[in-house]
Amino acid sequence: MSRITVERSHNLGLATAREKAEALAQRLASEYDVTYRWSGDTLEFKRSGADGTIDVAEDRVRVELKLGLLLSALGGTIKRQIEETLDKHLKA
Repeated sequence: MSRITVERSHNLGLATAREKAEALAQRLASEYDVTYRWSGDTLEFKRSGADGTIDVAEDRVRVELKLGLLLSALGGTIKRQIEETLDKHLKA
């Protein structure tokens, strides 16, 4: 099992950052069969072979992802995609 952690700061505020996390979760749900739910300001998501959280705060977002055996081989690529997505969507 592989773990990926990516954290980015932002200046969007909590409400806007939550909206962006929700939009991302909806996209992941439709494209990759991901299920998700909110627990406070933490979005918990899961699919076959992977699960994790997106912690949303006033000034930062932290993504933690656990990959199963099959997806672990793609860990570097998945981490880069997470970093690029956060960098793109957390701009003001």
